[in-house]
Amino acid sequence: MLKTINRITELTNELANQYPSLSWDHFHERLKNKNIELASIHNISDQIVMTALDQLTAEESDWTFVAARLFLTQLYTNVENSRRMKAYDDFHSLLVYLTEKKLYSDQLMSLYSSDEIRTLGNQLNSEKDHLFTYIGLKTIADRYLCKDHDGNIVELPQERFLIIAMTLMMNEKKDQRLELVKEAYWALSNLYMTVATPTLANAGKTHGQLSSCFIDTVDDSLRGIFDSNTDAATVSKNGGGLGIYLGKVRAKGSSIKGFKGNSSGVLPWMKQLNNTAVSVDQLGQRQGAIAVYLDVWHKDIFSFLDAKLNNGDERQRTHDLFTGVCLPDLFMEKVESREDWYLFDPHEVREVMGFSLEDYYDEEKGSGSFREKYEACVLSNELTYEKVPAIDIMKRIMISQLETGTPYMFYRDNVNRANPNKHQGMVYASNLCTEIMQNMSATTVIEETIDNGEIITRKKPGDYVVCNLSSIALVRTLKANVLERLINIQVRMLDNVIDINSLDVPQAHLTNNRYRAIGLGTFGWHHLLAINNIKWESDEAVAYADELYEEIEYYTIKASMKIAKEKGAYSYFKGSDWENGTYFERKHDKSDRWKGLQEEIKVHGLRNGYLMAVAPNSSTSIIAGSTASIDPIFNKEYAEEKKNYKIPVTAPDLSPETTWYYKPAHLIDQEWSIKQNAARQKHIDQSVSFNLYVQNTIKAKELLHLHLTAWSHELKTTYYVRSTSSNLEDCESCSS
Repeated sequence: MLKTINRITELTNELANQYPSLSWDHFHERLKNKNIELASIHNISDQIVMTALDQLTAEESDWTFVAARLFLTQLYTNVENSRRMKAYDDFHSLLVYLTEKKLYSDQLMSLYSSDEIRTLGNQLNSEKDHLFTYIGLKTIADRYLCKDHDGNIVELPQERFLIIAMTLMMNEKKDQRLELVKEAYWALSNLYMTVATPTLANAGKTHGQLSSCFIDTVDDSLRGIFDSNTDAATVSKNGGGLGIYLGKVRAKGSSIKGFKGNSSGVLPWMKQLNNTAVSVDQLGQRQGAIAVYLDVWHKDIFSFLDAKLNNGDERQRTHDLFTGVCLPDLFMEKVESREDWYLFDPHEVREVMGFSLEDYYDEEKGSGSFREKYEACVLSNELTYEKVPAIDIMKRIMISQLETGTPYMFYRDNVNRANPNKHQGMVYASNLCTEIMQNMSATTVIEETIDNGEIITRKKPGDYVVCNLSSIALVRTLKANVLERLINIQVRMLDNVIDINSLDVPQAHLTNNRYRAIGLGTFGWHHLLAINNIKWESDEAVAYADELYEEIEYYTIKASMKIAKEKGAYSYFKGSDWENGTYFERKHDKSDRWKGLQEEIKVHGLRNGYLMAVAPNSSTSIIAGSTASIDPIFNKEYAEEKKNYKIPVTAPDLSPETTWYYKPAHLIDQEWSIKQNAARQKHIDQSVSFNLYVQNTIKAKELLHLHLTAWSHELKTTYYVRSTSSNLEDCESCSS
C-alpha cells in the first residue's frame, strides 16, 4: 500500500508542476478530510480521482486531465495484474497471450511475422494516453478495451489502437503494409479521428462485425416480411443498427390474392420488428435499435405516426422503434399552400396503375415523374384513396416529434436528385440516424426446390445497405494542420473495412462489395467554433462550414480516386454522376483543382460509390475529448450519469475566453443551424445527422416554419426534434 501511495504522491507532484494554475492547496485539503489512510488501495485511487473531478469547473477545466492521469495509473495496475504483463512492455507476447486465450482472432498472428509484430510494437507510445480527458478514458476503458472471460480488462488504449490499425491494414501489400499500419496508428493514437463503435470494439477480436448500421427494403409479401425480420435479428445480434423501409407493404384493408379488406397493414409488422429489437440484444450490451420509414402518401400514415405516442391503444404502439417519414417536394408544397393530400395503398397502385408510386421522384425542383404519377393516381377512377388536408398530416408529425422526438424527416426528392448512383437505383429511406443515403431494393425469393433431400432456396438479392463509418476530430486535426494526410489514411481504413468485414446477411455482403460505400464524417464543430471565437448564430459560422466541408470533400474524393488508381474503381462507377461529371457540374466552385480532379476521376475512377456522411458519434467524440458531430452543446457544465455515480464534465477547452461561444443548444436560433447545415450539405454526397433543438413552449407555426425552412434549403434529412421536455436516446450503433 505504501508503494502505491508513494506512486500517487509522485504523480500528483508531477501534475502540479504541469498544471500550476490549478488550486492544488484546495485539492490536498480535501484529500486530508477524506482520511484515505484507512481505505483500501482501490478506494484510495478512486477517492483521489473523484477529489480531482470535484475541482472541475469552467475556470479550472484542466482537472479532467489530472483525473485522467490518476485513473490511468489505476488502469495500468489493474491490467498488469489481469494479464501478468507490464503496460506496453512486450506487444508480441501480449498478442500471443490474447490469441491463445481466444480473445484475439488468430488472423493477426498468421498474417504478420514475429519481426513485423515487434517492429509495430515499438510504435506504441504511452504518452498518447495523456491526451484523454477523464470521461474519454473512462469510456474507452469501460466499453471498448478487450476484456477476458471474467470481465477483467486485459488491453490498454494504445494497444487497442494498434490492433485496429493492424486489422484494417492486414490485407495490404506487404511492401507497404507496415507503413500503412504506422500511419493508421498515428491517426488513431493522436485522436485525430475515431472509428465507428463496432470497429473500435470488435477489430482484431474473435467476434463481432465492423459496420455501424444497415438499411433494408421490405418486399410486399409474407415471405419477404418475415425474411426481413430474420435479417434484422441477425444484424442486431452482431451489433448493427437498422433502418427499414416499409413503403412497399400494402395498407390496412388492402386485398390479398384478390380478396378485399384482408390486409392488416404495416402496423402488425412494426410490432414484429419491435419485438425483434427488444428480444435480440446487441452482443449482450443493449437491445437492438431499429428505425422504420413510411411514405407520407401511404394509407397507414396516421397509425404509423401515432405508433410511438405514450397514450392511446397499446395494441397500436411500438415504443421501441424509431420512425421516419418520407416526404416528396409536392407534399411540402401542399402544406405551404394548405391544400389537400391523397393517401393510397401501394399494392392497389401497382395492381391498377401498373407502376409503383414509391419508385419515382421529381428530377427537377418543381417538376418530375413523381408528381406526374401522383396526379395520375389522383385522377384515376379505379383507385380508392383518402383525402386529407396536408397540414393535418404535418400537425400529427409535429405532435409526435414534440412528445417522442420522432419521426425523422426524409426529403426524398432532395436525396434522389443528389444521388451520384441514380443510374443503378433509388434511395427510398435512410438508416437509424438519417445520415446514410444509398441505393436500396428488396430481396425476393425466386424459387424454393427440394433436391436430393435438401431444400434449396434461390433469391434475387436486393441492395441491402451497409454503413462503414469513421469521423475526423476537427479541432485536433486542424490545429495540427494534417487534414489531407489524415483523410488519405482514413479513406483507406474505411475502404479496407469492406473487404475484411464479416457479414451474416449475404445480400449485405454483395451490396457492400458492389458500391464499396463509406461514410467519412466529422465531430467537434461547436468546439471548433468556440476556440476560433466564432459565434454559432453568425454568417461567419455559415461561411466557415461552407469552406471547411468543401476542403474535406475535396480531399476525400481525391483519396478515393488514388485508391481506385491502385486497386480499381467500384463496380458501378461507369454511368455514375462521378463518371459523367454531373456531380461536379452541380458544384459552384469551378476552380482548377476541382477541374483537375474531375479529369483524373474520368481516367482512374473512384474506389467508393458513396463517400461522406456525418453520424451522431456521441460516444466516440467523448473519447476524443470534443463535442459531438455538428451539434451544439447542451450545457457548458454537466454530469455524465453512470450506474453508481456521476462524472462532472465541462465543454472542451472551456475557459473565460471560450465560454461566450458555447451557447447551449436549446437557446440557439435554429434557423442559423439550418443555414450552417445547408452550407455543409452541399459538400456531402450522403447526409448529416442533424437535430433540431426547440423549447417545449414552441408554437406549432414556429416548428412548421423550421421544417419548411430545412426543406427549402435542400436539406436531405432532419434527425430528432429535441424538445427540452423530451428524454431521447442517442444512436449507439452509429457512434463513430
